[in-house]
Amino acid sequence: MKTGLSTWAYFWQLSEKAPKPLSLFDAIDDSQRLGATVFQICDYPQIAQWSSGERTRLAEHAARAGITLELGTKGIKPDHLQRYLAIAAELECSLLRTMINSPDHRPTLSEARRSVETVLPAFEQQGVAICLETYEQVPTDDNIALVQAINSARFGICLDPANCIASLELPAEVVAKTASYVLNWHVKDFAFSRRDGWVGFTLAGCPLGEGLLRYDDIYQQIQPQTRGINQIIEHWLPWQGDSETTCRLEAAWTEHNMRYLLDKQNLINASSTQSKESDHVC
Repeated sequence: MKTGLSTWAYFWQLSEKAPKPLSLFDAIDDSQRLGATVFQICDYPQIAQWSSGERTRLAEHAARAGITLELGTKGIKPDHLQRYLAIAAELECSLLRTMINSPDHRPTLSEARRSVETVLPAFEQQGVAICLETYEQVPTDDNIALVQAINSARFGICLDPANCIASLELPAEVVAKTASYVLNWHVKDFAFSRRDGWVGFTLAGCPLGEGLLRYDDIYQQIQPQTRGINQIIEHWLPWQGDSETTCRLEAAWTEHNMRYLLDKQNLINASSTQSKESDHVC
């Protein structure tokens, strides 16, 4: 298991709204500073426009930083997945997160199965897993049905229970349904707050440990350490009114969340060591 960050943790700092936008090289350097060992380039379509040489240089940069790269996109058209498989090779990635739907394609489950089965042998040969993210546009049961139908160790679920709230799926139920199929975990906390005048609610992100994410329960159910499931930090940080304030808060959330997960991991490791020592004494 590795713990790290996504481009979604640098959403505003990578954007053109930032006073001085970060590059992916900068984000990887910052991830290393914070103790990350994996970085997921997710929903960052610019990476497909880079030259092969630029992508290779990024992979080498990440390797020198001790960081494994993962990749993320949307859609499952065979030609699109083949394109990202080639990019994964250049970036030395072994995992591609995607979604059944893309902005211009909403296949049926039968169509989705045919698309995945067309390209899966190439992914398996290259040692790259495909993970379908849980989110509001596709019922979790449909994602699971497709994973079960494909029945491959290289095809599973990217768990993000917060996404499914928008389709009235409870996070705890999403976790319980998908636990045995999870290959990747997007970790972000979230909370509801009342709008002005108590007219409705806003669902937005918050620092880990301050919202509704039941981190310990999810950890126990999916067992990321024993199953080698990487934990990827993301944010839902609303715009704060100006770029400087937003980027500063985003950086603070990123640092807090990495520290939160690393502290959690240290506690888990300490508990495991104590348990083994106790068993040895017995």
